[in-house]
Amino acid sequence: MKGLLRLFNGRAASAPVARERLQILLAHERGLRGQPDLLGVLRAEILAAVSRHITLDPDKVIVKMDRGPHVSTLEVDIEVPNGFERSLAAAG
Repeated sequence: MKGLLRLFNGRAASAPVARERLQILLAHERGLRGQPDLLGVLRAEILAAVSRHITLDPDKVIVKMDRGPHVSTLEVDIEVPNGFERSLAAAG
């Protein structure tokens, strides 16, 4: 059903777009090591993207970044309220 809605809606799926944006941000972060503000920017953008689809408490969104010598890892923990699937089905 979602595939059929996408045909008529014409919007790109949000997961690939979010993944591409995250890859760009992480590549940019590698070039700007040591800037403490990047994590705040990432958190704000992730919160804005998810908030377009789900009502959530901003205090329940945790974003962590672990920087290693060769790889940086971004961890996002979002507490999603119970019943959000039902509200999405009712809206669609």
